[in-house]
Amino acid sequence: MSDALQEIAANKSFGGWHKRIRHRSSVLGCDMVFGLYLPPQVEQGEKVPVLYWLSGLTCTDENFMQKAGAQRIAAELGVAIVAPDTSPRGADVPGDPQGAWDFGLGAGFYVNATQEPWAKHYRMYDYVVRELPDLIEANFPVSDRRSVSGHSMGGHGALICALKNPGRYRSVSAFAPITNPMNCPWGEKAFSNYLGPDRESWRDWDSCALIANAPERLPLLVDQGEGDIFLAEQLKPQALKEAAEKAGHPLTLRLQPGYDHSYYFIATFIEDHLRHHAAALKG
Repeated sequence: MSDALQEIAANKSFGGWHKRIRHRSSVLGCDMVFGLYLPPQVEQGEKVPVLYWLSGLTCTDENFMQKAGAQRIAAELGVAIVAPDTSPRGADVPGDPQGAWDFGLGAGFYVNATQEPWAKHYRMYDYVVRELPDLIEANFPVSDRRSVSGHSMGGHGALICALKNPGRYRSVSAFAPITNPMNCPWGEKAFSNYLGPDRESWRDWDSCALIANAPERLPLLVDQGEGDIFLAEQLKPQALKEAAEKAGHPLTLRLQPGYDHSYYFIATFIEDHLRHHAAALKG
């Protein structure tokens, strides 16, 4: 491991290791921490594929790794998991002036900000698509076979990363993604601040807009709880369904009765998603 990487925690888990790593991000201009689960197969000299998990509003690298129960299946399947933070952090990184939870720190929205004061640090898209994978592949026993998934704001991130980068990912999935951020309160707040008032420019970061001209028809797997309090106003899975049908883009949208927006929901269906990704990563 490079001297530029600092291991700040390591826990044995299902025969593999969950690690927390700190590094300096040149893209974000601050120190970042990511979680990394390495399955036991790496100890036999195997280079394993990687699932990149993008978390939602208010989360850090720790939420998914501690709550989703993904390590047991990842260990069986021989898949590494990387969970970055959800925004830049640090004393010089601006947050929401009113301290709101849905913008600024913990709410990077996986876009490249163009507006001040956000443009200097809030470039989470470049970080998760390029800088972080390059760092992971250079310093750990993993291959360049990648998949991407996420939850809520991170589900939005997973969808746009896959739709904007043909050939980079073997598979994509999402839990309760913000599918149409340019037309929901969370997304409108974030985009107007990070990207400015020109709504046409927002289309480059909206999966419902991107899907029409996506150069690769990578199948989308989406799980959505029907008991999710954010379903109608913020998440809008029907908009994604309509956009996919219009574009002829393969989408499996599973509406799960009674399930909400929590990690209880994610933990229930994470095995399905991991097996979906493993089939693509190892096929």
